[in-house]
Amino acid sequence: MATVATFDFHVTSECSQECAYCWGPQEIDAVDTDTALAIVAKIAASGATRIVFTGGDPMKREDLGVLIHAAKEHGLEVALSTTGDLLSAEFLEAHGAEIDLVSLPLDGSSDEVSARTKKTGHFDAVMAALDLLAGHPGIDVKVATPVTRHNADDVPNIVTLLESRYQPNRLFYNVFQAFPRSMDAGVAWDDLIVTDSEFAALRSQIESDTLVINWLDHDTLDRLYVMVFPDGRLTVPAGSTFCFYGQFLEVDDLEEVLVRAEFDTAKHRRHAEGWQRESPGG
Repeated sequence: MATVATFDFHVTSECSQECAYCWGPQEIDAVDTDTALAIVAKIAASGATRIVFTGGDPMKREDLGVLIHAAKEHGLEVALSTTGDLLSAEFLEAHGAEIDLVSLPLDGSSDEVSARTKKTGHFDAVMAALDLLAGHPGIDVKVATPVTRHNADDVPNIVTLLESRYQPNRLFYNVFQAFPRSMDAGVAWDDLIVTDSEFAALRSQIESDTLVINWLDHDTLDRLYVMVFPDGRLTVPAGSTFCFYGQFLEVDDLEEVLVRAEFDTAKHRRHAEGWQRESPGG
């Protein structure tokens, strides 16, 4: 069994949003198509079962469809983590059959709340993206809310909103404690971060009979991800730090890198198993 079940491939740092809590790459040039395809192939060769195309917003990348097709050709499950702003009916018609899951961020149950951390109109864009995905019920959907001081009180309303929607897709809801990790050194984390006790209290007050909710606190999120950045560098974030381990395509011994990074394999695999693709007819 491979150590890494899921690789996050940040194919671009370009994004239509400017989230203060973002831990994605900032202002990093992206590799070309051939190099990106080689990265996809090496991820598959590592024994991983899933690739997450993320960013920035991967929809900003013109060759995204080519990368998705290559990942499926290599036998990988394909997840797409996008802001939702650019998701279109045309894109889903062209590539939806090769996408297993789409992840969308939702910072509030209304645009008024969402606009505290996202640009005005993002709430409507996510609702429109969910409507588009309803036309592709074979694609699983994950909605993710970063809990900050700007929206913690609104999370119960987001749960109610998601429970009330008609969504023929399998729907998962990830609620995570915004993590003090960013490539922007100027983030005012004290104005954003909820405490461990506040996050635990929020979790204790929310129940749902219809929605699968995954709660991700700071401890869960630490040393959880293996990422390839847009320029091809391998990173395993630890605490507030991005630890880089050279160009992914030049890494000869991934297991040795993961040991050095103190990567939490058991936690990673448990997290990966939180979403499993249903077998045909299952």
